[in-house]
Amino acid sequence: MSADEEYVFDEESGDWMPASEYAAKQAAADQVEVRDAVGNILQDGDQVTLIKDLTVKGAGQTLKQGTLIKSIRLTGDPQEIDCKYPGIKGLVLRAEFVKKR
Repeated sequence: MSADEEYVFDEESGDWMPASEYAAKQAAADQVEVRDAVGNILQDGDQVTLIKDLTVKGAGQTLKQGTLIKSIRLTGDPQEIDCKYPGIKGLVLRAEFVKKR
């Protein structure tokens, strides 16, 4: 610890802590936990499978149960994941309709 390190008051714990430690604590608290239909935790880059047929609004097509979606991306919302699928731009699925592979 250096003498010139900045300290920040953490209102949650009521303690003064180094600014770097406080920033790390805040980043960990901001992480959103996204779970699939059976309770598995999803992360960026995971592959998921659809558990039911879904009609895609605006695309005029239906994604069938068992369709593999590769390389998902978390959106920061605990219920939604961003997906890439051929022929559909900007596909966002609800986590309750997918299962981690």
